[in-house]
Amino acid sequence: MEKFILAITGASGIIYGIRLLEELIKNFEISLILSNSALYVMKLETEIKNFHEFKERFNNPKIKFYSENQIDAPIASGSYKTRGMFIVPCSMKTVSAIAHGYADNLITRAADVTIKEGRKLIISPREMPLGIIHLENLLKLARIGVIVAPPIPAFYNNPESIDDIVNFVVGKLLDCIEIENDLYRRWNG
Repeated sequence: MEKFILAITGASGIIYGIRLLEELIKNFEISLILSNSALYVMKLETEIKNFHEFKERFNNPKIKFYSENQIDAPIASGSYKTRGMFIVPCSMKTVSAIAHGYADNLITRAADVTIKEGRKLIISPREMPLGIIHLENLLKLARIGVIVAPPIPAFYNNPESIDDIVNFVVGKLLDCIEIENDLYRRWNG
């Protein structure tokens, strides 16, 4: 079975990472990294209040859970084969660390490995407005092949709920790595 890495960092928009996980585990094995900040933001933005509740909700043998401090995890090595990595949502701290090769935790190390091995890395940066430093870091990553996919909703599909908006963004993220999905109504002109 094909494998992906999914990291959820402490930016607002945790729901995007959770919804992406729900879709990915349908067909893939997932190495999941939750940052300490992600767990804090999750408490603020969702009904999930701690890691134990999160792990219970996603009690699935296809998911391997890692903390950002587990730098010795298999996914920290290029010899661990994956189809790619998602960081959703991606904090600007994480963007900066990846852009400058500062692989000080499992998320940034796995991203570094994904880049060096020539695998797809998709990040969904969550910040507004974007400052010059943010834009320069994102441009640097885009120039080396990282797919920068901010969670920007579309309105041509006439979303009726937050779920519709989240599904559009997650569908577009899956499109970035050529995973078939029907999470949103595609533009027909």
